[in-house]
Amino acid sequence: MTRKLSPAVLMACRNLLRNRIRSALACFGIVIGVIAIASLGILGFTLQAGFMENMGDVANQIEVTPATGGDGMGFGGATDDTLSEREVRDVRQSAVGASVVPVRQDTVDIEYGDMSTTRTAYSVSEPNVLFEAEDGRLPAQMSSGVLVGNTLADTMDANVGSTMTVDGDSYRVVGVLEEVPWTAPVNPNFGIVVPENELRDEEYSSVVVEERSADSAEATAERIDETLNRRDDVVDVQESSDLIENIQEQQRLLTMFLIAVGSISLFVAGVSILNVMLMSTVERREEIGVLRAVGVRRTSVMKVLLTESVLLGIVGGAVGLVLSVGIGAVINHFMLGDAFLVFQPGNVRYLATAMGFAVGISLVSGAYPAWKAANEKPVEALRG
Repeated sequence: MTRKLSPAVLMACRNLLRNRIRSALACFGIVIGVIAIASLGILGFTLQAGFMENMGDVANQIEVTPATGGDGMGFGGATDDTLSEREVRDVRQSAVGASVVPVRQDTVDIEYGDMSTTRTAYSVSEPNVLFEAEDGRLPAQMSSGVLVGNTLADTMDANVGSTMTVDGDSYRVVGVLEEVPWTAPVNPNFGIVVPENELRDEEYSSVVVEERSADSAEATAERIDETLNRRDDVVDVQESSDLIENIQEQQRLLTMFLIAVGSISLFVAGVSILNVMLMSTVERREEIGVLRAVGVRRTSVMKVLLTESVLLGIVGGAVGLVLSVGIGAVINHFMLGDAFLVFQPGNVRYLATAMGFAVGISLVSGAYPAWKAANEKPVEALRG
């Protein structure tokens, strides 16, 4: 058994259809506002998701570098100071159960085919802890061959199996590394990873500690700081998770700003609905006067007019949601490679917010015209 629409809804639909163009224009304003809020919210959420997809692998890493007193180059940066064998040993003792990878680095001259350049070379004992291979393999122990950073490989057109000269010594390219996030403690995208004996005369520039989780990394970082900096500031201990959280907070603020900008469209649409409803009540002044004269209550008149404004918001919001989902699917397809990620809870929240805002603005915009029409004296309305 189908349920019939209430008289207020039927009358509201009839009144809106009287002037289709004016109603359509009011709905169009709502559509634009919903698209602005939902699409900008989805864009912000997608940017955060993409960032976490790229940075999540380094969230459980800690970088230990020589103390700089706040004048260093920041996370992943090099300093003129070095770490001693004793300090590396203390880090190992403070990070029991974690992967501890000491890092040496220096500037080297590289020749490959007809090309030559000067880049940063890194020496690590366990490259498979810090890096992933895009092509070739990652040896468990870096005793021979070199690993070429993603960007350098593209620049020099380096291939796995070919020969590369580093400071006059020839090495076979055993692998090309996947691109490393810029927040990573060791970033060889523009450089190479060489065997340990190539930089054996260099002191350690840093130590990278990889824990099982971000929480474990935080606890380990505290132990390292307490152990090595017990008397003086010997090392700087930096967590990737801290940097990631700061960046995420900035992204959230940016998303809120974008949504606030998009909300302006809905406020403009609300003014349009207010204007439509005021014009409608003026045109139907005598009709409303007749209704009041035959005994129709004020609340019933207000109900009809409020229903009209809410219907404008619902229709415009529904159309805006459909278009926003399509736009969001395109954004997620090109940025994350999966259009259906538009239906993630975070994105659905922005869609629901936009729809609720649209209906709310419509209700508020229709409140004054409805009140004004319902409280007008029937005699004055009938006089015109």
